[in-house]
Amino acid sequence: MALRRLVLAGGLAASLTAGLAGAASAVPLPPLPLLSPPDSLTVTVSGSGNPEAEGSWKLTCDDRPQGDHPAAARACERLEGFARAGEDPFAPVPADALCTQVYGGPVTARVTGTWQGRRIDARFSRANGCEIDRWENVEPLLPSVRD
Repeated sequence: MALRRLVLAGGLAASLTAGLAGAASAVPLPPLPLLSPPDSLTVTVSGSGNPEAEGSWKLTCDDRPQGDHPAAARACERLEGFARAGEDPFAPVPADALCTQVYGGPVTARVTGTWQGRRIDARFSRANGCEIDRWENVEPLLPSVRD
């Protein structure tokens, strides 16, 4: 009888451990900064009509910002703020979002690379109110193109 209880207790412990491991794996955890490579992004902007706001820039956020991004230090600070808050600045506007039909112009941007240990390939526009808010939320990673 004692052996049977020991076997049952062992099976229950194994089940609980497996259940907890499954639950933990369902919740994505941000990578540890020490184990992740530095954030390294390429930002490409076109269609703004403003030569200062257009182009392709590299940005690396490590101990100190690197690359030819025109606002590297501020862009890295902004990205670090998103990381601390657990926010994803590259997430698209949800498909069911209700957006004002305000057109912000033909400007588009693409951001590729790695951020917080994840591969990034995000596209930005100013096609409606939601997209305009999304663009302005990541400034100065993306340039200000307001009139």
